[in-house]
Amino acid sequence: MTTLIWIAVVLLAIAGYLLWTAGRLDRLHTRLDATRAALDAQLLRRASVAQEMATSSLLDPAASLVLYQAAQHARQAEEEHREVAESELSQALRAVFAEPAQVEAVQQAPGGAAALGELVAAVRRVPMARRFHNDAVRAARALRRHRKVRWFRLAGHAPFPLAFEMDDEPPTALADPVP
Repeated sequence: MTTLIWIAVVLLAIAGYLLWTAGRLDRLHTRLDATRAALDAQLLRRASVAQEMATSSLLDPAASLVLYQAAQHARQAEEEHREVAESELSQALRAVFAEPAQVEAVQQAPGGAAALGELVAAVRRVPMARRFHNDAVRAARALRRHRKVRWFRLAGHAPFPLAFEMDDEPPTALADPVP
């Protein structure tokens, strides 16, 4: 009888541990979904602000065209091509705002300082959102690699989390604070 009680206690402890691990994995997946939504929102905001900047006549026509096309492509990219499209938008932003003289010209134009401030804020938030998302991916992957998660299929049918890799380096002229 004592042996049966000890076996039951051990089985309950194992079941409790597996339930706790499954709950932790579920919380990580929830966090992963939240960080992906935040990243998507920041990427959409950056593309929208870049598109507004391109259509505002604050830039020369060639720069406006390059920036508008990259922003439009980033907004309409399908999920499997999104990282490339967002990287191209980063490259277009660096090309358009490569020189501080361009930034000065935009600041001097009526409404330019406000538009530039909005763009700077959008450009700065993307790397933070991407870092938070990739940290959540790293934590979920680390837990999903454990044997107990694989053996007992604690992840269910959730897809394996993938990091969002893109070029998110801001233009050097926009990296300095806007007065």
